[in-house]
Amino acid sequence: MATADISAKDVMALRQKTGLGMMDCKKALVENGGDMAAAEAALRAKLKGKMDERTDRAAGEGRISIEVSGNGAAILEVRAETDFTARNDSFIEMADNAARESIDQATGDGPTDIEFTDAMKAALDEVRITTGENISFGKGIAFKGDSFGKYIHHDGKLGVLVQFDGAVPEDLATGICQHVAAHVPTPLAVDEHGLPSEIVEAKRAEATKEAMDLGKPEEIAGKIAEGKMRKFLEDNTLIGQKYVKLEKETVGQILPAGVKILNFVRMRVGADSTED
Repeated sequence: MATADISAKDVMALRQKTGLGMMDCKKALVENGGDMAAAEAALRAKLKGKMDERTDRAAGEGRISIEVSGNGAAILEVRAETDFTARNDSFIEMADNAARESIDQATGDGPTDIEFTDAMKAALDEVRITTGENISFGKGIAFKGDSFGKYIHHDGKLGVLVQFDGAVPEDLATGICQHVAAHVPTPLAVDEHGLPSEIVEAKRAEATKEAMDLGKPEEIAGKIAEGKMRKFLEDNTLIGQKYVKLEKETVGQILPAGVKILNFVRMRVGADSTED
């Protein structure tokens, strides 16, 4: 088909579908005889190849997405090169859809690492092509259950998902998520049973040595060491920490009667691992 036979309307339609320049779209239509579908497919294949060559470009920006449904929840990270792209509506929609579709992967046996499906990757490729950036999925975790709280910081780069056993008012569930996001130090586990044994043993050995170095009798040194351990557990477990919005009560004390915290995930864009 001759160049003159390619209408401006067709060029504009292809541009709207791909987000590419008018000249690129017109050239693709000419090369494919005016066939809109073929031109679009050719453009996407060509541009995806170019984008695959750019995966070594730093992607230090991005967004955390959290979705909750009646039977589960998911939290995941999508990385981008610029904050501008991470705030793009199509980027946010793609991330939210991926989180929503991931919920069904939860097994019910605690946290489930998300496997990003071909459909999710295809949707991500669409955004990669239209933005021209190196965009990729990062971490992702799904849970099965019916009681959750969620919080995403205003910049979209930090998110928290908390799973409860029992009903929790939405404002309190959100508040506990905000606590996990803001508290220093960040909780290492829900309670002492969730702390890695090597961390507990190392801290106990350190506390005992410090007490013995004071020259106290063994019995008194033992009590000093136990006091240090109690403080360590209060500072580093979610239910032991003073709730940031009240400070006089712990997170464990503000929970409704009979309610337990089962899991939490604190996820930040660019972090090497989830901070749970």
